[in-house]
Amino acid sequence: MTVSKTTVLVLDSAEPELLARFYAELLGATAGPAPDDGELLLVTGPAGAVLGVRRDPDHVPPSWPPPEDSRQAHLRILVAASCLDEAEREAVALGARPVAAEDGGHRPDSRTTVRRYADPAGHAFVIAAVHDGPATGGSAG
Repeated sequence: MTVSKTTVLVLDSAEPELLARFYAELLGATAGPAPDDGELLLVTGPAGAVLGVRRDPDHVPPSWPPPEDSRQAHLRILVAASCLDEAEREAVALGARPVAAEDGGHRPDSRTTVRRYADPAGHAFVIAAVHDGPATGGSAG
């Protein structure tokens, strides 16, 4: 029998309350303390926890862009193609810093357009437009 499990990506931040609020607003979720863990905030949407933010007073943002031929872990936020510009405006208004964009281009193995950002604590994330309709079977947020 397999033990029931769930996962959540945890980001470190010197100011976890600010970063948790940024992602909660961007994702249409709520942020609050994790049960039984005073060091962790959880950003929770309708389907449950989607992201954790942990206090690290010595946090150093990752380098961006990454060194050549290097990949870094990042969040990928999926939206309907028709919502890409609106999602970008929301992210920037909340404090995201645009890093680069691929305007109109498609990779041969992908049907997405990707725009790259750094969140207020410097973590990489992208907003990817899915051209086959709504990204999550409903809301594009």
